[in-house]
Amino acid sequence: MYEAVGGEPFFVDLVEGFYQGVENDEILRPMYPEDLTDAKRHLVLFLVQYWGGPRTYLEERGHPRLRMRHAPFKINKRAREAWLTAMMTSLNGLKGRLTDEQFNEFAEYFAMSAMQLRNA
Repeated sequence: MYEAVGGEPFFVDLVEGFYQGVENDEILRPMYPEDLTDAKRHLVLFLVQYWGGPRTYLEERGHPRLRMRHAPFKINKRAREAWLTAMMTSLNGLKGRLTDEQFNEFAEYFAMSAMQLRNA
């Protein structure tokens, strides 16, 4: 999928759009540091690796351990929905760069991820 969607630039754009949603969300914004630079980079690297690109995330940060990394945050239904809304808004903005099949695969992955990270 990494190559099929145009490589890293697609994921950078996806993450930038996602964080625009985070910056304006009263539930999500407090969960992130004031400076979002590192958070954006980490998410890009994670998504690039997950979808078949370079394994830079693993080399720099080790195994993703998503549940462990998110454990300090109260991720209830409202937080999950806010996160998914921000991600899907970003993904929808890139829909013209994806086939329907690619779009659906991303959407399914993000919905599943949001559900798995709920901890409250």
